[in-house]
Amino acid sequence: MELKELVEQFAHHVVAQNEALFRGDARAGNKHARKYIAAVSKLLESGDVGREALCVLLKHERMDVRVMAAAFLLRYRTEEARSVLEEAAKGTGLIPFGARQTLQYWAEGTWNLDPG
Repeated sequence: MELKELVEQFAHHVVAQNEALFRGDARAGNKHARKYIAAVSKLLESGDVGREALCVLLKHERMDVRVMAAAFLLRYRTEEARSVLEEAAKGTGLIPFGARQTLQYWAEGTWNLDPG
């Protein structure tokens, strides 16, 4: 599978997971989470080429996609990813909460989504 397809799958399943959670359908949300985690795992297995492919999502139109991509890119693109997370963290709701948590884990040194 091409990297572009994996990036598209990642974005699609992040959106689908959030939509399912907002409907109260945790089962569907978990199904989509497994799919975007599988996509990002393949991207990260491709090394920096896969990480670069994922970077396009830091400018995605949807905040949930930007935040999730930033969470996985903190080590690789620290300043850009932190900027995305800090901007999202200013809001209220589930996505901004996730951005704040990610920033907290990064500051504590417990973040480990992409050990490199």
